[in-house]
Amino acid sequence: MGRNPRRFWEEINKMKNILFFLTAVIICNFSHSQNIPNDSVICSTFFTKALNSDWSYKQLGYLTKNYPYRLCGTKACLDALDWSEKILKEAGADTIFRQELKVLHWVRGPKEQGKIILRNKQIGINVCALGNSIGTGSAGITSEVIEVKNFDDLKVLGTEKIKGKIVFFNRAMDPSLYYTFQAYGGAANQRTKGASEAAKYGASGVIIRSLTLATDTFPHTGVMRYDTTVTKIPAFCICTQHANELSEYLKKEPALKLSLQSQCETKPEEKSYNLVAEIKGSEFPDQYITIGGHIDCWDNSPGAHDDGTGIIHTMETLRLFKELGIKPKHTIRFVMFMDEEMDQRGAKKYLESAEKNKEIHIAAIESDRGGTTPTGFSADVPDSVFTKLLEWSKYFNRYGMYQFIKGGSGVDIGPLKKLGTPLFAIMPESQRYFDYHHSGNDTFAQVNKRELQLGSAAIAFLTYLLDNSAWSVASR
Repeated sequence: MGRNPRRFWEEINKMKNILFFLTAVIICNFSHSQNIPNDSVICSTFFTKALNSDWSYKQLGYLTKNYPYRLCGTKACLDALDWSEKILKEAGADTIFRQELKVLHWVRGPKEQGKIILRNKQIGINVCALGNSIGTGSAGITSEVIEVKNFDDLKVLGTEKIKGKIVFFNRAMDPSLYYTFQAYGGAANQRTKGASEAAKYGASGVIIRSLTLATDTFPHTGVMRYDTTVTKIPAFCICTQHANELSEYLKKEPALKLSLQSQCETKPEEKSYNLVAEIKGSEFPDQYITIGGHIDCWDNSPGAHDDGTGIIHTMETLRLFKELGIKPKHTIRFVMFMDEEMDQRGAKKYLESAEKNKEIHIAAIESDRGGTTPTGFSADVPDSVFTKLLEWSKYFNRYGMYQFIKGGSGVDIGPLKKLGTPLFAIMPESQRYFDYHHSGNDTFAQVNKRELQLGSAAIAFLTYLLDNSAWSVASR
């Protein structure tokens, strides 16, 4: 009988991995004798291995296809955790456990719509409710519209001109800023606080221009937070193309009306989890390098870039260490954070657990800025650690990474700053990120395999450098 073809190729792949690693070891020894830093060779090893693999790309494809709309509190989000645990076991995690927490359970409802009502016609517009919004009720709301750019405009107009109307926040992200996250930050308060600010003047509802630099037909949602001292009113976002059209119609017909309908509701809180997987440290098993992203995404999105790519980036770090036979000195802890989008309870739970167990976290790396081409890392660290990062930058330069910026990390690892933990975040190229962010456009088709694998390799190698550097907890 002939050999089993599948088994034959499995044996070939095992032999290839062994030869790959032995070659790296031989090159490292040679490099040492030539006074060439071994870290340079290890860097090449990580990037070569990642760029010759499609593991990350396949896992992301499966995640987004089978578990889209992963808002915290949903079955889809818990099912994605179960799948992730299986994949992490297969990747070789030494230990896997969960941290239990309670999360909000906000439901969009089956029907939401918007219409511009003119004197002689009605025009449908693409809208969606903002996260945490109340619904309009079955009858919806129909009212005249008043366009503003910011909260100062509300003060100028006052209650007399706003009461009973729908406030239309039409402040675009600033296109002159190169780093689009700065542009996002400059416009985001109309989404997070606009409803309550407008309600102070008697508005019946708000609709905000989607936070994207693209002109498209995708409404981009996101969390909205009510001021508990102010009446709650329904809050929507409108796609940028239709926001432009609404603004033009208002110039021609200021008394036009807008009709909005949604059936949002907030249900009782649900039990959920952070998922944690570890490679145990060989010398300092009780000291941790935390890497991770968040599993939840918005309920209108497959969540490919936000934050499927971040999850996969850091999952592959674990896989690369195991496949290359690299045994870390410190425990590498991969964390799949829950509830980044609504209330960041996963991040709070992780800090709570770390404080309770008196854990030592020597560093943390987050990926939550998409999966486009990596350009470098930001670091919320002391000067001494940042100097070390700049020394390491030469290894990343040959892979196109030249941005190493002091300041900024990520929402989920941010609470660890309380423990004095140096925080790092990968910085992918940002120009396209807000084309996808919080919208139905955040699909697997928008992810480039090579860009994704470069990000995985970059995080894996930075993890290796942090683990093997002379810098230690004591030196901080």
